[in-house]
Amino acid sequence: MQIDTKPKILNRLSRIEGQVRGIARMVDEDRYCIDLLTQLRAVRAALLRVETEVLRDHLDHCVMGAMTGDDPEDRKAKAGELIELLARAGR
Repeated sequence: MQIDTKPKILNRLSRIEGQVRGIARMVDEDRYCIDLLTQLRAVRAALLRVETEVLRDHLDHCVMGAMTGDDPEDRKAKAGELIELLARAGR
């Protein structure tokens, strides 16, 4: 992970952690189901944004480094990882 991406990711994850703790309190307080579902949706969206940022960083740093590098095995490995990731996402 690139050095400037890490603090942003950690900050977002800390906020998500707080959201999840808030949802747990809502469950404990028997809050209305729609309110819980709304908050759960917000957490899922926030996690998706983190996932997108990590993927972008991986493509910009790791994959591009392999594709422009001299090691054909590294290029093949990075392409294989992406294919596997996409295959798992499609399930």
